Amino acid sequence: MSYTAVFRRYEIKYLLSEAQYAALLPAIQAHMEPDRHGLTTIQNLYFDTEQYRLIRRSIEKPVYKEKLRLRSYGSAKANEEVFVELKKKYDSVVYKRRIAMKGRDAMAWLCNKSDPVTESQITREISYFLEYYGPLFPKLFLSYDRQAYSCADGSDLRITFDTNILCRDHDLHMDRRPGDIPILEQGKILMEVKTAGAIPLWMVQQLNRLCIRKCAFSKYGTAYETILYPKWKGVLFHA
Repeated sequence: MSYTAVFRRYEIKYLLSEAQYAALLPAIQAHMEPDRHGLTTIQNLYFDTEQYRLIRRSIEKPVYKEKLRLRSYGSAKANEEVFVELKKKYDSVVYKRRIAMKGRDAMAWLCNKSDPVTESQITREISYFLEYYGPLFPKLFLSYDRQAYSCADGSDLRITFDTNILCRDHDLHMDRRPGDIPILEQGKILMEVKTAGAIPLWMVQQLNRLCIRKCAFSKYGTAYETILYPKWKGVLFHA
């Protein structure tokens, strides 16, 4: 393991039209700079119970919810690095635990076939999660293209733009191509503003000027409601 991280922040989401994005981008570029990775294809593998307990609870919008996923930047072979992420949300604040490990070790651990290769506070938290909800299974592969911006002054503000959001419920491996089924309306761009404190005044002014309003949008939740649930419901009704 070469990397661990703990995040505590607000993550505020907005669905932009292409016109709003084009009008907003110059203001963002005047205050922020592109992430050093540039435009990146992010791949995620979400884990859930056999009956989708985690995402079903999440879309009920409780005060507290949590999810578990693997993440890679681009495709990742079994011997390459991926990130195990436990993401919790309580009273609008997002708490995320992240730890890096090889893909094969991560899959074996999350599928309850082995212990984590190294023990830490983060692996103990994730192991408790696995014991509490388990057994868990890979349920959804979700990918998107992301352009991220951060502040040159080192402040915690981060703004991301996600496009080409695709998913599938088969071929659930991190070394595969991006997902197949789009879950974002044509011509829309998902923006996320991530900060531990308040949104800066210049950004608030731009949001008001362009009539951009925050929204509730979960990638996994949208995929479940539009793709996974109709299939699962059909299985239940025909069992």
